[in-house]
Amino acid sequence: MSTAVLSEPAVVVPKRTLGIPNQVLAGLLGIFIAAMMSGLNNRVGSLGLADVRGVMGVSLDDASWLQTAYAMGELIAMPFASWFAITLSVRRFHLSMVFVCALIAAILPFIQNLDVLIGLRFVQGISSGALIPILMMAALKFLPPNIRLHGLALYAMTATFAPNLAVWLTGLWTDGLSNWRWLYWQVIPLCGLAGLFVGWGLPKEGVKYARFAQGNWLGMFCGVISLLLLTIALDQGVRLDWFNSPLIVVSLVGGVILFGCYVLTEWHHDAPFIKPQLMARKNLLIGTVLLTFLLVVLMSGSMLPSNYLAGLQDYRVMQIAPIGLLIALPQLVLGSVVALLLYQKWVDSRVMLAIGLGIIALACFSGAQLTPQWNRDQFLVAQLLQAIGQPMAVVSILFLMTSVLDPSEGPYFSGAINTFRVFGSLIGGAVVGQLLTVRSRFHSDMLLEHAGLVDGAIPQALDASTLGTTVAQQSMVLSVIDAYLVLGVLALILIPLALMMTYVPAPDLSKQN
Repeated sequence: MSTAVLSEPAVVVPKRTLGIPNQVLAGLLGIFIAAMMSGLNNRVGSLGLADVRGVMGVSLDDASWLQTAYAMGELIAMPFASWFAITLSVRRFHLSMVFVCALIAAILPFIQNLDVLIGLRFVQGISSGALIPILMMAALKFLPPNIRLHGLALYAMTATFAPNLAVWLTGLWTDGLSNWRWLYWQVIPLCGLAGLFVGWGLPKEGVKYARFAQGNWLGMFCGVISLLLLTIALDQGVRLDWFNSPLIVVSLVGGVILFGCYVLTEWHHDAPFIKPQLMARKNLLIGTVLLTFLLVVLMSGSMLPSNYLAGLQDYRVMQIAPIGLLIALPQLVLGSVVALLLYQKWVDSRVMLAIGLGIIALACFSGAQLTPQWNRDQFLVAQLLQAIGQPMAVVSILFLMTSVLDPSEGPYFSGAINTFRVFGSLIGGAVVGQLLTVRSRFHSDMLLEHAGLVDGAIPQALDASTLGTTVAQQSMVLSVIDAYLVLGVLALILIPLALMMTYVPAPDLSKQN
């Protein structure tokens, strides 16, 4: 007797890696590449500004608006990117932003009019700034708990790895290849690679047209204008001497008022871009404050060594590059190491955060031992301490904050935290820049006064030119030391705040399928 074998249609099961389909994993990789590209695009453009000025023959004051315009575009995109990604589909929105960024990068070197160049950098800032929140949103949405912390470690690299790698890249383009155009063109291959992965990996979805009728457009108008004004105030404040400039006064006052209006409309709207109510949760409120001020402190690992070596030792960017790489390269490993530790039941993420802040403070106090004889090699200890402390602090903060979120709240959190992240970088640049300016002027006056008092007692007094040079060098060294000390103390002040956060146990992976 024969038995009939009934065959059923084969079911195609998507191949999986790390618990998620390989196609989705490729899409996430593309999102990560694009976010890293965005961080590099910002920092390299700032570091290479002197070469762009030289080519175009424009003054420092006029050229400074190139970076301000980019920062304005980047900041106004942050709170709204997640909403538009959900509305238009993540795939469609992401590919559009990547394409715009690459297209503008291709034509920027051929623009000879400064106003047009500033306008294009503003638009490129919008397209690049929209890519970073999508990384946070995608990590929270697609990654299962057993690898989500590693996704957050990748996101943290946009704040710890990209800015420091940018120093080496800037030197490579301007000093190594002697082709300043690559300051802009460098993003094109990365955009192409990101576009390929996202286009293949993420699903095609329709546009949710109904959401446009629900949007908080009044709030968006207030938010965009307020962020534009606040960026002008923070980025141009040091150059224009803050409250002695009507532009800065109007920008600050108008920006603060309109930002308050934006938050108020978001609070009461049924379909907001971000949810201010989330800040009622202890870990989110404290974590936002911590991350903002931590980004101010992290200027000690990038801005201060670069200012000293370029200003006093006449280093070119390529010569400064190893200082940035000392922080950047360890992030490729240390972020995941911290994530692995946070998965252990015996590890308290608040203590990990506090230890990271303490190590960063030690790095600052190590840098405060600066003398006029220091060169690049003497920054080794301070930079290595920064490399260890940064991932411990940033990944721990992100874990403590995201652990109190529901997955559906990811888009709201992503927009808010990235807005404050950019604010932190702008505030850090303004604080450190103002501190160096004020303290350098103070030390210069004190040294000149002291030189005048002892001039008659020295048999062979210095001539005016030599004295001026010596005083300028010493005042720069002393101002950098002061900045290191201030940032080191700020890192220590943040430690009690970190320990005040609510304890979050490590994810229970035994309950995961």
